[in-house]
Amino acid sequence: MSLEGRIALVTGGSRGIGRAISLGLAEDGADIAVNFHRDESAAKETVRAIEALGRRARAYRASVENFEEDREMVEAASRELGAIDILVNNAGIASRGRSVEKTEPEELERVVATHAFAAHYLSKLVVPGMRECGRGDIVMISSAATQSMAGGGAPYNMGKAALEALAVTLSKEVRKYGIRVNVAAPGLVETEMGRRLMKATAGVDDLRQLDAHMPFGRVCQPEDVARVVRFFVSDAASYLTGEKLYVHGGGQA
Repeated sequence: MSLEGRIALVTGGSRGIGRAISLGLAEDGADIAVNFHRDESAAKETVRAIEALGRRARAYRASVENFEEDREMVEAASRELGAIDILVNNAGIASRGRSVEKTEPEELERVVATHAFAAHYLSKLVVPGMRECGRGDIVMISSAATQSMAGGGAPYNMGKAALEALAVTLSKEVRKYGIRVNVAAPGLVETEMGRRLMKATAGVDDLRQLDAHMPFGRVCQPEDVARVVRFFVSDAASYLTGEKLYVHGGGQA
């Protein structure tokens, strides 16, 4: 599973699933560009944790839905760490749980842009460099929400569905260059966003209260998702592209 000599850019890499992915890839030998939007202290702490593993790391502020900020981030990371040959499009935000009728256009634009436009922009920016690396990997972090497309979540469902469409399309375009594109789709994960979601929709403050109702007796952890990403970018998955793997224990009860 060695990623020695490889450079990974993880969007939303300072907290939650993104932090677990950043640390997991570092454990496997990669150097990490940690993208963040607002929480600089969390990004710096993640960088310190990666460095404690003996890997190089830098934190880069960018609003991923902004192409110019993405371009500046990719250029800086490539200059300071080396050519990016792993991209994990993880950054995401939740929609507000409103019906289509009551959803404001600004919310729709913000959520879809964060999930789908950002992944398109960043893939566009890193693919040229990946062509020269011999092996490239792009992993999209989607959601099991695309299975059910539940009501009250159109912006989020649309954003993740578009993200998956991008993954399948891109996988066909870049396979000839040795670049793999795959999707990890978790269900409820114990993160800040997961806790906010369950408090808003079910009045649950502590996700531990849900353990008995979840597969294998526990809520999915960020590290569970990170392990799937680590597999996708490893030699063990060298013959996989355009694939989607659910990380939800076979479905929530």
